[in-house]
Amino acid sequence: MGGAMNIAERLIETGGRPSGFDYLRLGLALLVVISHSIVTSYGSEVTDRVWATPIGPVFRCILPLFFALSGFLVAGSLERCKTVGGFLGLRIIRIYPALVVEVILSAFILGPIMTTIPLGDYFTHPLFFSYLWNVIGHVHFFLPSVFDGNPCPKLVNGQLWTVPFELACYVAIAALAILGRKRLKIVVLLGTLALMTLGLAVQVYKHGLQLPEYGTTLPGVFFVFSFLGGVNIYLYRNVIPFTKTVFAIAVSVMLLCAWRTDIGAFGIAFPAAYVAAYVGLTNAPRIGLLKGADYSYGIFLYHFAIQQTLVATIPFAREWYWNLALTIPLASAFAALSWHVVEKPALGLRKVVFDWEAGCLDTLKRLRVQPEL
Repeated sequence: MGGAMNIAERLIETGGRPSGFDYLRLGLALLVVISHSIVTSYGSEVTDRVWATPIGPVFRCILPLFFALSGFLVAGSLERCKTVGGFLGLRIIRIYPALVVEVILSAFILGPIMTTIPLGDYFTHPLFFSYLWNVIGHVHFFLPSVFDGNPCPKLVNGQLWTVPFELACYVAIAALAILGRKRLKIVVLLGTLALMTLGLAVQVYKHGLQLPEYGTTLPGVFFVFSFLGGVNIYLYRNVIPFTKTVFAIAVSVMLLCAWRTDIGAFGIAFPAAYVAAYVGLTNAPRIGLLKGADYSYGIFLYHFAIQQTLVATIPFAREWYWNLALTIPLASAFAALSWHVVEKPALGLRKVVFDWEAGCLDTLKRLRVQPEL
């Protein structure tokens, strides 16, 4: 009898496309909607009280799991790409088209409908123009006189605060890939540990040994750590076991770190990465609705503005359960449109990226091989 199956073997066993990642992405997106149903319905004070209960650590694990999941999958994409430029090109066509459409819809349709000032003032207001910077990931949350009276006032797309950190993750792994070249595994691992150590040193320098407790969510830098944790799990997949025992330990450590967010915040990355990889590598049958589709990104992009609109226009939507019951089908509908009209067609540009990559490699090859005189 051989030893326990490792993650690489499990990935091969599932044909390299296990359904668990699809369900995990969608489940985490819905958990984000649930957590935001509280803040959009009642505001930050009630949210703080809810997060101080035992449900708080579960909510705090959502984004680290999301980023760890992304790190695991993105590492596979990087491995399959022949150049860092090709890798970044694939990331651009996955993230930006849907983001641009959502920002434009919010600024030019939702905002004019919901604003309380004349449209002439709305379209000439500095907040309107600054909001458009969202299309490149430079996040601005406010539109002129939109949602001013909500329990969570003014925020149009509160969820977008994570976008710059997601972009930072791509830059970080690209930089490590350039530095690592043929020694990517050890460079990524040492780079991850060095960044985490630097982050801890900065916090100790600022606060001494009495590190601060974080409230409703962790600072974005910890999501970068979780992303890199996912990358490491993928790169070392040949030696990391795929077992229920390790999974149970990882879940326990992750929740403990999410409960004690002072020093615990620095320990959440690797257990969250293992949990994300393990759940992702399960392979339940795909339901028809999810075959060939990924609605998680669309749900993430549209749900917050939908929640704020419901709260502003329907009195009973200020109860979290009504907020949630109305938001999920609406956000899912927008997500389906986003996937079929924007995201899936944009992914058709992968051939353009691959052709560009092949052209660059061909040019470099010809430059390096000089004909004999």
